[in-house]
Amino acid sequence: MKFFIKKLGCPKNDVDGDYIAGFLIRAGHQIVTDDISADAVIVNTCGFILPAKEESVEEILYYEKMKNERKIQKLYVTGCLAQRYKDDLQKEIPGIDNIFGLGGHEQMVEAVSNIVPIRNFDDNLQNKFPNPKLRHIDTVVPYEYLKISDGCNRFCSYCAIPLIRGRYQSRPMKDIIEETQILADTGKKEIILVSQEGTGYGHDLGGDNSIIKLLSEVEKVAGIEWIKLMYLHPEAVTDDLIDFMTFSPKIQGYFDIPLQHINDDILSRMNRPIARIEIEKLLNKIRGKSSNNLIRTTFIAGFPGETMAQFEELHDFISDFEFDRLGVFKYSNEEGTPAAEYDYQISEEEKERRQDELMLLQQEIAFKKNIDLIATIQEVIVDKAGSDSTAEGRTRGDCPEIDQTIFIKGDNIRVGDFLKVRIIMVEGYDLIATPFEAER
Repeated sequence: MKFFIKKLGCPKNDVDGDYIAGFLIRAGHQIVTDDISADAVIVNTCGFILPAKEESVEEILYYEKMKNERKIQKLYVTGCLAQRYKDDLQKEIPGIDNIFGLGGHEQMVEAVSNIVPIRNFDDNLQNKFPNPKLRHIDTVVPYEYLKISDGCNRFCSYCAIPLIRGRYQSRPMKDIIEETQILADTGKKEIILVSQEGTGYGHDLGGDNSIIKLLSEVEKVAGIEWIKLMYLHPEAVTDDLIDFMTFSPKIQGYFDIPLQHINDDILSRMNRPIARIEIEKLLNKIRGKSSNNLIRTTFIAGFPGETMAQFEELHDFISDFEFDRLGVFKYSNEEGTPAAEYDYQISEEEKERRQDELMLLQQEIAFKKNIDLIATIQEVIVDKAGSDSTAEGRTRGDCPEIDQTIFIKGDNIRVGDFLKVRIIMVEGYDLIATPFEAER
C-alpha cells in the first residue's frame, strides 16, 4: 500500500513520523511524497496548544473528505492529539479508520497490512524508543532532528505535555550514538538534538549519564560537523554546560532557552522555579563567554492574571536584552492544567494584541541585527540548491524552518556544502549573500 504521512507540530513529531514510515516500509509498504499518490494517509497530529489542535482537526477533516470522495482508501490518525483525545476523535470523525497512540507503531503496521480495524488503543508511554535502524531517513536535506528523550517532569502550570507524553524518559545513550552514526553514513552533516528538555537528559539513567556526556560522545561521530541542542531549561543550564557548548568544535553555541516570562510573580505561578535576577545572570554569562554565542527564547503573552505592568516589564526586558532569536505564543488554556483554573483569564483579543506588540518589537531588533551583518563574512550550511544559481543556507545560529535563511546567489553550490559567504542585503528576517573567495 502507498502511504503519505502528514506531519504536524514540532520537530519531535517529525522524528516520530520517520519511525512510523520506517516500520511501514519494513512491512512492505511504499512511502509517497504527496497525498494524491497515496492509498492511505496518516495524520501525525499535534495537541500542544489550541491552534495546533485546531490545525490537526482541520487536516483530519480534509482527509476524511478526500476519503469520502474516494481519492484515498484509508485514513489513520496518531500523535499527541490522538493520544489525548482518542474517544472524541472516534466519536466526532467517523471517517477515521484507526487511531493510534504515541509509540503505536506495531499496531499501525498491523492495521495497514491487514486492512482491518484495530480499536485496542495502546496508551503505554514507557519504552517507546524504537530501534535506530528502523528510522526512515529523507536524504533531501543535510540536517536531521534526533530525539534524545520523551516526556517531562517539570509540570509547568500551563503545559499539558506531561499529561500527553508522560514523565521524562531518557533514551539510551548507545541508541542515540548509533542513530547519529546512521545519519552520518547517509550523508547528514548536521544533527539537532530534541526533547521536551535537553538539560534533563540522563537524570533518570543514573551513572555518568548527563547531557554533557552525551554531547561529548555525539561529537565523536565522524561526518557530523554541526550539532545543536534544543530546549534548555534555564534553571538547569550549568557553567560546565555553557563552557562545553561555547568551546566545543562541533556543538554550536546556540542556546535555545525558553524563558516564558521575566516577572517573578508570573514565573512563580507558571511553576518555573527561577527568578529574574538568576535569568539575567545566566544570559549575561552566556554572552560574556563568547560573542559567537546566540540566544533563542520564547515567551508567553497573556498568561492568566498578567497585569499591564507585568506585560510592560516583559516588553522592556526584551527591548533591553535584544535576543538574537525570539518567538511569542499567546497563552493557551489547556484543560487539565492548573493555569486553566486560574482567575483573571485574559481575552483572546487582548492576548493577541500583546503577542503582536512583542513580535513587532522583536522584528525591529532582528532587522537591526541583520543590518549589522551586511558586508560581514559568515559560514553557512546549504539546505537547498536550485538550478537557477540560487541556494538557501543557514548560519550556525539558525535552526532549519525555525530561524532565518540566507539566500545565496552563485553557481555550482550543492546541498550539504559549507560555504563562506558575504552578506550583501537584508530582506526582513532573511539575508542575501554571495559566495566569498578569500584573496589569494
